Amino acid sequence: MTTQTLSPSPVYQGQFGEFTINQSDRTGVIIYRAGLMVAALSFAAGTVLALFYNNPATIQAITPLYTCFSLALGVSLLTIHIYMAPLHRLLQVFWLIGSISAFIFAHVDSQPFAVTVYTNPLTILGIGFTFAALTGIYFKEAFCFNRLETKVLTFTVPLLLLGHLVGVLSIQLEQILLGVWATLFLVFALRKTFQAIPADIGDKSVFAYLKAQSSAKV
Repeated sequence: MTTQTLSPSPVYQGQFGEFTINQSDRTGVIIYRAGLMVAALSFAAGTVLALFYNNPATIQAITPLYTCFSLALGVSLLTIHIYMAPLHRLLQVFWLIGSISAFIFAHVDSQPFAVTVYTNPLTILGIGFTFAALTGIYFKEAFCFNRLETKVLTFTVPLLLLGHLVGVLSIQLEQILLGVWATLFLVFALRKTFQAIPADIGDKSVFAYLKAQSSAKV
């Protein structure tokens, strides 16, 4: 009988010491990326319906697509690795506020959700928190990995939402910005699937150090 030995996990040198990456870490990254992919596909599908198939039936279909997008984003926000725990929690709170707002707007108006949001720009003050959380992910990815698409998205999303809120953008420009957003979101999600998993885990010694510091203060 032959005995098969498992190769040990690689040991990485972090800022505050050595660390290894286990299967739980890898699973978390896979879930994070899967959430981004589902969110990007749902957002892209909703954008296509809004821009090219603008009729009552398709506009109504945007509501479940938005729900899928929001839930998938929530999953990614649960599993994303961010060194600053307060910032991580803030993004999750933003997502929760935006999700509650979307639920309310979808049920207090008889019009389709997309129509309600588009014709009532002030709703962005509620659902905009969801997109603030998404922009936080874009910013984190741009800062950590210097990705061009996330750099562009970090400015495109606020520009579109705030521009629509105050009414300074033409319909044509809003459509262009929405198309750019959906396209680059897909590019971002697709590129993440080819990125080495350890990169998304980051330096675990930093997490351990920050946790120890927080425990010491308590």
